[in-house]
Amino acid sequence: MIYRLSLLFFMIVIVGMISCKNNDEVFTKAVSSAMNVVNASGDTLNFYLNGTRQNNSSSLYPGNQSFYLVVPAGADNFQFKKAGDFNVLFSVPLTLKDSVNNTLYVSGEAATKTFHTVDFLDTTNIINLPQTRIRFVNASSDAGALNAFVDSASYSAVPFQTTSDFTLMGDGPKEIKIYQATSNTLLKDTTITFQPAHIYTLFSRGLINGKGAAAFNIGLVINY
Repeated sequence: MIYRLSLLFFMIVIVGMISCKNNDEVFTKAVSSAMNVVNASGDTLNFYLNGTRQNNSSSLYPGNQSFYLVVPAGADNFQFKKAGDFNVLFSVPLTLKDSVNNTLYVSGEAATKTFHTVDFLDTTNIINLPQTRIRFVNASSDAGALNAFVDSASYSAVPFQTTSDFTLMGDGPKEIKIYQATSNTLLKDTTITFQPAHIYTLFSRGLINGKGAAAFNIGLVINY
């Protein structure tokens, strides 16, 4: 009887020690980032992350975005293929930080015409102060520096693969004008209606000498 009680006590102590050890274990935190892919080229694309296709519902048409997708932080490899083609068009290796919003702009059929931005989206007081936040990105590889005007707001001499800061402004319809900075040639004149309490990226896309879907145009990204 005494032997059995001693054995039972010993087993209880062992189980308690194992339980305490398990509670003290530090589990590795899963780190992730967010990536929005913007197609500023004239091709319809599919994109892959480390070999796995990400835009599963439909291909990414010219001027469209994937919206922010959760991706692993750290070293990633993004691959692009033309819709209907099994061959990799090009690859873009990136090292992404944890808990950060990113945008990858595809401007052509090479990695050198693709660029990445880190998106600092200030949503502070966005509900109580429901103004619109807009920035401009030059994603047209043959246009040189561009001047962009959104009503009275201006973005001057923005080079290719460059983004401006976000500008706070009112919502509603706004006239958009895009000029070549060097020649002051008007490239685009249109009107876009912006919603309150949203964050947008206005971007140039296509080529000045492009045809069809590859012709110069503008696109709009909804960041928030």
